[in-house]
Amino acid sequence: MAETVLPLVPLGDDTSDVAPQQTPWRKRASLSSVAAGAERFLGDSGFDRGPWLAVAMAAGIGAWFVLDSPASWVVCMAAGLLVALAVVAVWKGREDRVHLVGALVACGLLLAFGTGLAWSRSALVGAEAFDRPQSGQFTGRVLERIEQPAQDRVRLVLAIRSPETGEPLRVRINVQLDDDLPGLDEGALISAQARLMPPAAPMLPGGYNFARTAWFEGFAATGSAQGEITLIEPAEADGAFIAGLQRRLSAHVRSRLGGSAGSIAAAFASGDRGAISAADEDAMRDAGLTHLLSISGLHVSAVIAGAYLLAVKLLALWPWLVLRMRLPVAAAAVAALAGIGYTLLTGAQVPTVRSCIAALLVLGALALGRQPLSLRMVAVAAMAVLLLWPESLVGPSFQMSFAAVIAIVALHNAEPVKRFLKPREEGRGKWFARRAFMLLVTGLVIEIALMPIVLFHFHRAGVYGAFANVIAIPLVTFISMPLIAVALVFDLVGAGAPVWWLAGKSLDLLLWIAHFTSGQPGAVKLFPQMDVVTILLFVGGGLWLALWRGKARLWGFAPAMAATIMLWLTPIPDVLVSGDGRHVGITGEGDRLLVLRDTQSSFTRDNLLELAGVEGEPVTLDEWPGARCSRDFCAITLERGGREWELLMSRSRDIVAERALAAACERADIVVSDRWLPRSCEPRWLKADGRMLSQSGGLAIVLDEEPRVTTVAEGQGEHGWWRGRRED
Repeated sequence: MAETVLPLVPLGDDTSDVAPQQTPWRKRASLSSVAAGAERFLGDSGFDRGPWLAVAMAAGIGAWFVLDSPASWVVCMAAGLLVALAVVAVWKGREDRVHLVGALVACGLLLAFGTGLAWSRSALVGAEAFDRPQSGQFTGRVLERIEQPAQDRVRLVLAIRSPETGEPLRVRINVQLDDDLPGLDEGALISAQARLMPPAAPMLPGGYNFARTAWFEGFAATGSAQGEITLIEPAEADGAFIAGLQRRLSAHVRSRLGGSAGSIAAAFASGDRGAISAADEDAMRDAGLTHLLSISGLHVSAVIAGAYLLAVKLLALWPWLVLRMRLPVAAAAVAALAGIGYTLLTGAQVPTVRSCIAALLVLGALALGRQPLSLRMVAVAAMAVLLLWPESLVGPSFQMSFAAVIAIVALHNAEPVKRFLKPREEGRGKWFARRAFMLLVTGLVIEIALMPIVLFHFHRAGVYGAFANVIAIPLVTFISMPLIAVALVFDLVGAGAPVWWLAGKSLDLLLWIAHFTSGQPGAVKLFPQMDVVTILLFVGGGLWLALWRGKARLWGFAPAMAATIMLWLTPIPDVLVSGDGRHVGITGEGDRLLVLRDTQSSFTRDNLLELAGVEGEPVTLDEWPGARCSRDFCAITLERGGREWELLMSRSRDIVAERALAAACERADIVVSDRWLPRSCEPRWLKADGRMLSQSGGLAIVLDEEPRVTTVAEGQGEHGWWRGRRED
């Protein structure tokens, strides 16, 4: 057979006729190449699976709250499971996909688990609220007593029977101090005339959702006792030992230290904040120091750290123990008992339990000789808390606590910071200056990390909080709390008075810092409601910055910057309408908020001011020269978006001639009323009457070139606590 000879092609000649080339537009990135790139990224960026498992679980819980129907919850769970199964089926056993496979499988499973966990928790503990307000004589057993002398009341959580079905229910009532009785403690059986209301939904879009909180706490209704309370069976002497001990400790501290300082000291010693005045609470909030009043990480850590150091010093004096046991292990056991005891004594609230779990993990790391502060430790603590209370994820306490801890750990694990704090030969002055500067930097980083969360939940932020905390945190940790502890010990022998005096002076200094800081010009900034997308971008960017290593973490600035721009561009609502239609707030007419009605409720006033981003006392429409008010209605013309908008708002519930009402509605663009208006009332754009508001809840209206309405109902979905979609 003749041999076939292929022609040689000289270098540089065109070979297109010999081997056809693939054109660039036909190239496509294959799944394999994408996976290989992701695997390289995970390997090069120091991927630590532990913290991201907590993020995946939290994402599943958050998805349940954000998604609006059981069908979407099922889809979310199925998607997580399908991702895990698909990854196992495609890449099982691939050694070059070890990081990617592990990450996708674990995160998919935990995403599905988190959604199911939140759903199950809601089904197990959620309490169906009353359909309507009810007044009557109720008999119940006291489950919890909460003293609030600053508000001149006591709160009682009662177990009662439903007046309609006889089912057991949990309700909470307020009792005036004048009506309080001896023996009205946990376990007492009482009878009281009371008015009970269904837990309130958010007054406005972005407002506090007490209905959701009450759902997970098991409250079917809340209200107030009206008149005297009959004590059928007094509480037993040995009932609710810890709660009684907490109240006695709080009363003892206030008896030894009066005034505002005594109220703060009682909060530190027992977790009882009921005696703190509203003025002090507001000053601490606006100065960025509210976290010092809530028993959480700072206080539990101070108690455990103090117990650990004291145990190490004292146990070192016992030679027999030193020769037979490692002192860190023994000291960790003592500190753990102290931390658990302090947590139980201060009420074992979710923030305290969360902080105690984290501190116990730190103790375990110290006892084992491991690094005590790590993101894995934070992740374990977060997952432990979410397993017990998945609903805490959407609360400000959980978010602020873990955001602060993550920021601290990530900052101090960064290589530049490690080099800056590395031990070196230097004088005490330089050593102190270096630590003081690092404390200021840590405070600034914490403030930056907490700012989006604070704005999302409270719509206001203290500008000078970082500087106030530089002094306040060391003051409380190293002076006030140790002095209170020493004073309580000395009280056992009647010698605590001098120490209480010193503790009072330190707490007076703390309050002075709070009032001074909050009183500075521009100390507080108000912002309108931040939407869910914006806060998710902030959180996602922050987690990316904290959990990755090296240059890869810098990509976290991209979503954070995008969220900042979105927040800056968020429009202030022109009109705010409460869910009952009785309260209307109007912005943009001067620098003060115009309101339809004056109100004595600080809750209503604060909601309107914060969600409008306006400071100062509001002005009623009948005092505003641009408004036209009669006994029954108020009307005002607003110039927004290049046109005039006519607003008509009802003020009374008196009968108005239907023909006159229809004519007035025809001239208006927006009509707002707390009553059900007849169908003949047809404004040009929006009729927000009782019929609509009963289903939509409160409204935030933006009047620009493309006017839009945001409702409370949009963020509630079919969750059990939302009842606004029911027809009356």
